[in-house]
Amino acid sequence: MTTTTTADQRLLAELEPKAEELLNRHEKAAREWFPHDYIPYSVGRDFDKEPWSPDQSRLSGVAQIAFEVNLLTEDNLPSYHREIYDMFAAGDGPWINWVHRWTAEEGRHSIVLRDYLVVTRAIDPVQLERGRMQQLMTGYDRDGKDTLRGMAYVAFQELATRISHRNTGRYSDDPVADRIMVRIATDENLHMVFYRDMLGAALELDPSAAIKAIAAEVVGFEMPGTGMTDFNRKAVQIAKAGIYDLRCHHDDVVWPLLRHWDFFGVQGLDAEAEQARTQVSQYLGALDEMARKYEAKRAAAREREMVRAS
Repeated sequence: MTTTTTADQRLLAELEPKAEELLNRHEKAAREWFPHDYIPYSVGRDFDKEPWSPDQSRLSGVAQIAFEVNLLTEDNLPSYHREIYDMFAAGDGPWINWVHRWTAEEGRHSIVLRDYLVVTRAIDPVQLERGRMQQLMTGYDRDGKDTLRGMAYVAFQELATRISHRNTGRYSDDPVADRIMVRIATDENLHMVFYRDMLGAALELDPSAAIKAIAAEVVGFEMPGTGMTDFNRKAVQIAKAGIYDLRCHHDDVVWPLLRHWDFFGVQGLDAEAEQARTQVSQYLGALDEMARKYEAKRAAAREREMVRAS
């Protein structure tokens, strides 16, 4: 956890009117919904009478993994709340009101996901609970990011989460799961828009500082599930399925936000910010090349599998 600095306090004070404007806009755009409306409770059975077994799942192996990763990420809400509250604590009413609103909306995501997975027996409930315990005990820390870089991180993270959730729903081949993920992805998009536009306002106040914050997050970004047990192996399987891979990250997360902020067109930067922007350009080229190589490798693997199956 990082205590806000004098520079953070000044930034939050200057951006407070914008925070109030964007919070009001969010509250008008957000639609009330209820997790219980999305769960097929009629298919539920008592576990003490009928213990869970793998053949009961309505999800494939990779869909199971993706849902587990998405839920355990959402489960870490207490840590995220602490970090975002700390990031905005030096601000006044609208900042803290946003944190509470965001936390309340995010809380529904873990409720609806867990209820779906347990009621439909999609995942071993014992494994799921042990994963939740481990994830919450591990927690999450924004690792010394100041307020401006924290805003950049959550903008990218919310969009990445939206993409991951939406693609997980599509991949599940279950209309109930897909409907749930569409609903959650809609929330994540509204959250992303708040942070995206806050950072846009920060770009107008201090272009160089904002560009450096964005650049640092483009190059150093990690999904919040990184600390999860066996996360790397699970992330590889999710990428192989095309749910969230380098191409998604490059094309659907990083570039849309950079274009929105006109990252490469902002004028009047100091030398350090210009250097950071050059590093981002180089990094994006390398990321695109890695994505192309991965796509070719995945296509070749799928072709080999089809040959073996024929």
